[in-house]
Amino acid sequence: MYPEMVIDTGKVAANTEKITAMCSRKGIRVFGVTKGVSAHPEVARAMLEGGCAGLADSRMENIRKMRLFGIREPMMLLRIPMPGEMKDIALNADSCLVSMPGSVTMLDRACREAGTTVGIIVMVDLGDLREGIWPDQTGEIAEALGMCKRVRFLGVGSNLGCLSGVLPTEKNLSLLVDVGRELASSLDSPLDVVSGGATSSLSLVEECIIPEGVNQLRVGEGILLGTDITRGRMIPYLLQDTIRITAEVVEVRRKPSLPIGETGADAFGNIQVFEDRGIRRRVIVAMGRQDIRPEGLTPVEAGFSLIGASSDHLTLDAEDFKGPIEPGDTVSFIPDYGAMLAASTSPYVRTRIRSW
Repeated sequence: MYPEMVIDTGKVAANTEKITAMCSRKGIRVFGVTKGVSAHPEVARAMLEGGCAGLADSRMENIRKMRLFGIREPMMLLRIPMPGEMKDIALNADSCLVSMPGSVTMLDRACREAGTTVGIIVMVDLGDLREGIWPDQTGEIAEALGMCKRVRFLGVGSNLGCLSGVLPTEKNLSLLVDVGRELASSLDSPLDVVSGGATSSLSLVEECIIPEGVNQLRVGEGILLGTDITRGRMIPYLLQDTIRITAEVVEVRRKPSLPIGETGADAFGNIQVFEDRGIRRRVIVAMGRQDIRPEGLTPVEAGFSLIGASSDHLTLDAEDFKGPIEPGDTVSFIPDYGAMLAASTSPYVRTRIRSW
């Protein structure tokens, strides 16, 4: 059944091995981020087999799923916690990213009730303006941590590149290390973790300029796709053809390239602009925005180009495709991170594990 997303876990494991080996030489442990494939257990195991110290996901549903599949390695909750999920975190997660003093207090209460302990990584906002305390405002969260009995301060972390596109640098990650040392000192606690970002931080490791003291990275995109979208690069020492999304052809016709009649916005409110290229062969596959992020798809075979997508249909220009194509055939694509994330989340896209 189509559409389907096929994941080559051998290539995922190979990418993981290269990343963890490179990071290990700098004293950095890697947590594999599983949310991009909705925590598929076989992909999670490939990350662990490749050398990840633990796994990280933003959804407690995914962490519970991996636990049910028998994965016992350390699990980190990536998204700062909702008040309503503290009990779940206390029962299933080993560590959690936090940014609010109240979250620390609530999680400590849940851990006392559950008889468990959860490690806390305090998020520091280094300029991307998503979650985190300001670097010069550690006092309030230090006070909350100092009053806790069951949560344990592990260290600090930061998120970069996801909201505003601010990249990790030697300067801002050095600031993160300094904040971690300040917090650890005020709590009279060791600084076990300085979590210096995600795939976008790998280039600093490659160039040997990641600050001393950063000892953890949370990596998903690099492992799963071999890319770094924030820096616009294919990581040269990693494999890119790790995941393919395939859809079935439902129509092949020759049609004008320029719409006929008065036009407005499409079904998603976008104003489309088309170039008159004459009559061309067009292919429609049964996959749309309810399944994937079409802008993030690259056709595997030459000769196809994306025209547009509605909720259920993806329309391609196939004039330059050299082979025959008809309904019932399939077209495969390599996704970027957004397209992979959407496909793995859609209930209409089947996920399979295999090698090619």
